[in-house]
Amino acid sequence: MSHFDTLETRSQDEREAGQLTLLNGLLERQGQRPLDKLSSLASLPVLRKAELSERQKAKPPFGGLPVGDIVHYFQSPGPIYEPGGVSHDWWRMGRFLHALGVGRGDIVHNCFGYHLTPAGMIFENGARAVGAAILPAGTGQTELQVRAAADIGTTVYAGTPDYLKIILEKADELGERLTINRAAVSGGALFPSLRQYYADRGISCLQVYATAELGNIAYESPAMEGLIMDEGVIVEIVRPGSDRPVPDGEVGEVVVTSLNPDYPLVRFATGDLSAILPGTSPCGRSNRRIKGWMGRADQTTKIKGMFVRPEQVAQLVARHDEIARARVVASREGEMDIMTVQIETRATNPALYEPSIVATLKMRAHVELLPPGALPNDGKVIEDRRSYE
Repeated sequence: MSHFDTLETRSQDEREAGQLTLLNGLLERQGQRPLDKLSSLASLPVLRKAELSERQKAKPPFGGLPVGDIVHYFQSPGPIYEPGGVSHDWWRMGRFLHALGVGRGDIVHNCFGYHLTPAGMIFENGARAVGAAILPAGTGQTELQVRAAADIGTTVYAGTPDYLKIILEKADELGERLTINRAAVSGGALFPSLRQYYADRGISCLQVYATAELGNIAYESPAMEGLIMDEGVIVEIVRPGSDRPVPDGEVGEVVVTSLNPDYPLVRFATGDLSAILPGTSPCGRSNRRIKGWMGRADQTTKIKGMFVRPEQVAQLVARHDEIARARVVASREGEMDIMTVQIETRATNPALYEPSIVATLKMRAHVELLPPGALPNDGKVIEDRRSYE
């Protein structure tokens, strides 16, 4: 299969040099100093959704961020407002659809919503970028969806992973034979059994990881070995609650810098967990890959009547150079909450960390010292073991 463009097969050195040039252009427009190397991006602060929402309240609608040529205003839960453009592949979704084999002659049955949130327009813009036509279907009215798919001859489904199954089952019930043979899915978990269900019906199903603020972040190719990072973003994995990148392979929070000149976001935290995969995809695309969605990074938990947040655990780790990782565990003894702080360190005296725990977590805790590497690689910095049944 041909590639969408030459950016997909460039060397990592070429990619980083090109991304650094684009990034410095965006930073200079915002009055910030340029960076000497791409890894210096980690020195800039992370922008989290709560902070973006507060900025937008103070300076509506986009919080004072520089916005270029846009034609749409969208609203996501929060509320958070996002701009949208209609220029070629504005959200970079065409790259993913091309990997799925979508192009001229295809008709995309677009079941993403068009109201307030941008998902419908994101996929429509991508379909137009590869020359496909679009049925703007949205969700609901399943009989009408089947009627339209049969009459028009839609060939590609775009929507959440499970909604296509509802359409197919309704088509079976109505005795209609649909011509959908590819599915571009996002916005929910694609379970292996569901992908196999589609495969058994002759439908190739690939998934993309995208958000309203950033567009395409990473996508599957037919190799289906992880999600390949999009060429228009810089992806980092950081320790939840902190600004610090984790080593490749360790689970952490996905932080993305968008190189879109119309809406540049620098180190925007998605709130999702993932990890960097080693090597590159066997499909020939040379960019790095992530494992996919592995949970949420915001693990805020109330213990003994007080909220404990990932940022506080990060502050505890930052106080001690010898701490590799730490995790707060909430449990119960009888009717009482118990907080245990597990710390990866070569130190042997738990009392060494008690003052820092009180200072950062605002309460005392049992301290459990573990050797480096002992904690599970699951991205959790707060674990709630209490039963609520």
